[in-house]
Amino acid sequence: MTRYRPNYWHINRTLCDVLEEMRSCVKGVTFGAMPGLIEEAQMLGNRMESALGNLKEIPKMEAEYERLRQEIKKLGAKLPPDKDD
Repeated sequence: MTRYRPNYWHINRTLCDVLEEMRSCVKGVTFGAMPGLIEEAQMLGNRMESALGNLKEIPKMEAEYERLRQEIKKLGAKLPPDKDD
C-alpha cells in the first residue's frame, strides 16, 4: 500500500487550453500573443515533467522509509527498560 497521496492543486489553465489558444491565434493570423503562449506552454510542460520525475522516486522513498522504520524498531529493542523511581 502506498503512502503517497497526491495533492490536486487546481490550476487556472492546462497545457491543452494553452495549445488551443495557440491554434486560434494561428487560425486568425494574430501572432502577438504567441511568445507569451509559448512561454506558458513551456512552463506547464516543465511542471508535468517534474511531477513525472517525482512519481518515479516514490517506490525508492517507500523502500527507504520501511528500511529506516525497521532499523528504528531494532534500535528500540536494544534500549534498556525504563526504571520507575
